[in-house]
Amino acid sequence: EVQLVESGGGLVQAGGSLRLSCAASGFTFDDYAIGWFRHAPGKEREGVSCISSSDGSTYYADSVKGRFTISSDNAKNTVYLQMNSLKPEDTAVYYCAAAPAPYYGLSLYEYDYWGQGTQVTVSS
Repeated sequence: EVQLVESGGGLVQAGGSLRLSCAASGFTFDDYAIGWFRHAPGKEREGVSCISSSDGSTYYADSVKGRFTISSDNAKNTVYLQMNSLKPEDTAVYYCAAAPAPYYGLSLYEYDYWGQGTQVTVSS
């Protein structure tokens, strides 16, 4: 059974940091790209960052570039999203998802498997 389980969300003040984790199981981790997406109330789901599990290439949305860092521990089948300098507009439910190689990007339609999400709330 394919599973993607997010953790690490919470409430933080503006300027603070959080690290999200995405633990994957049930598929060959190296054959997929893992992406982080977020969905805020009243807005469409948007891509945040992704990483290729095969070669570690990364990509970031402009809105988080320089503040967020994605990384992967292939031995643990886990992807992390380190979020620094958080802003109130980063408040959303954050989801991780898996897309089969060779796809690598933030088009949510390319992602086959999704986690249940973790809430991130940034207070001003």
